[in-house]
Amino acid sequence: MKTLEQTTEEILGLAARHFKIPREELAPSDDFYKKLKIDSLRALELITRLEHHFGIELPDYEVQGVTDFRTLASRIQARL
Repeated sequence: MKTLEQTTEEILGLAARHFKIPREELAPSDDFYKKLKIDSLRALELITRLEHHFGIELPDYEVQGVTDFRTLASRIQARL
């Protein structure tokens, strides 16, 4: 089973590739809305991509209000 740190790193890597920004510009504590300069529709796109990558489903109530990569990783980790 992956550690929270491994899951977080995968999320950061996927986000960097998807939004075409250097991975080193992203940190686990970053607010992904601000850092990626995205709106809620683009955030949903990211979450859908992560669901496919990890083979899970994240209910809306679990990601509502989540804005940083670390918390998103912990929600994903709980479903693995």
